[in-house]
Parts: sequence; structure tokens; C-alpha cells
Amino acid sequence: MKLTAIAIDDEPVALAVIKNHAAMVPFLEMKGFFTNAFDAIDFLSKEKVDLLFLDIKMPDISGLDFLSSLPYPPMTVFTTAYSEHAVKSFELDAIDYLLKPFSLIRFMKACNKANNLLQLKQNGTPVSKEQPDYIFVKSGYEQFRIVLEDILYLESAGNYVNFILTDRKLISRLSMQEVVDLLPIALFTRVHRSYIVANNKIERADRNALYIKNIPIPIGAAYAPAIERILNL
Repeated sequence: MKLTAIAIDDEPVALAVIKNHAAMVPFLEMKGFFTNAFDAIDFLSKEKVDLLFLDIKMPDISGLDFLSSLPYPPMTVFTTAYSEHAVKSFELDAIDYLLKPFSLIRFMKACNKANNLLQLKQNGTPVSKEQPDYIFVKSGYEQFRIVLEDILYLESAGNYVNFILTDRKLISRLSMQEVVDLLPIALFTRVHRSYIVANNKIERADRNALYIKNIPIPIGAAYAPAIERILNL
């Protein structure tokens, strides 16, 4: 079953970005794009969607007021160029907050979270707004679901990143910063300009490297504070 959504933004260019990003998310089905918030209200009165991408600063009604006006609001991801509204947005139970201009990877992270919450709800599991336990990553022309627990470490390879998993390797055209944005910071740590490790997969460490499955992962001096934190030094 697809995750259904609409997007509301008074700027057509911003909607075009969401439309392009949404086309890359296999489980997402966009039902409409609205530059007029009141047209979106009329749509929502007739049709139910799972997710709402909502701009905050709009001319006739703010996104915060828009969401507050809905009697049964869908899951909401705020999209805005202004960071000062983040606290208020989460008070309204927004599941994520995308600061413009946001990347495809950051957009996918929000979609993954929404999709996980929807599946929990449909399965009758108590819903939590915690990070989902998987991500979708594009490799070649396909999107692959990767369970976070299966990731050992990630290695930069030029314009690509190798996902080293427990049972296979997957390569994706991503930058290391895009991968950092995609992964939950509580579970993964960048320990070198070319390496990110799964914290719970580290078996031992010395002055020069961390070891995962007896594979040495070099330590970068610039990342020492992060490494000390995960090793509780």
C-alpha cells in the first residue's frame, strides 16, 4: 500500500522540487500540489491522505494555522526557509521539519519516517515518532530497502558510497554528507572523512583504528570527539 500525500506551498518552484523528489520515492503517491491553502482545505474535506508537506509562511494563512484548523490532520512534514518555527511545529505533532533548500536524501528520510509510522498504525502497533528501522537507498535504477541493523559501516568511493552490510555490499551515488543526513545520528558516527560506522558493530579499538568483523576502520583526528563519545572514553 502506498503512502499518499499532498503538498502545499505558495511558491510553484518549491512545489516542483517536492514533485521531483517524490518521483524518486517508490512508496510515495502524491495526490495533489496546491499553491492555494484554501483549495487544499477543500480537497482534504473530500479525500483523505496519509501525509501533508506544508509550507509555513504563506500569504493568506500560515502553515501552522492551517494545520491547527484541521479537525483530523494527517501526518505533517513542514517545509520552510525559516528555522525559527521548528519548536512550534513539533508542538503541533509534526513528524519532521525540512529546511529549504532540502536535498533528496533529507526528503527521503522524512518519507521513510512517515511510512514507518503508517505501517505501525495499520498493524495496530502503538505509534511512536522515533526514527524508522530502515532506509531506502538508490543503487543504479532501483531503490533498495536497507535495514539499519544490517549496516556494518559505510565507505566513500569518489562520488559514491559503499554500504557494507552483514550479507552484501551496495553502492549508491551519494556524498558522505548526504549519508550523514540520511542516517540517525544516535546509531551511526562519522569517524573519518571516508568512513561512517554503526556504533553497535564496533568490536574493539586502538589508537589508529576501530575494528568491525576484524576489518580496520581508520580513525580521523578531526573526528576524535565523536569517537570518544561512542567509546565512552
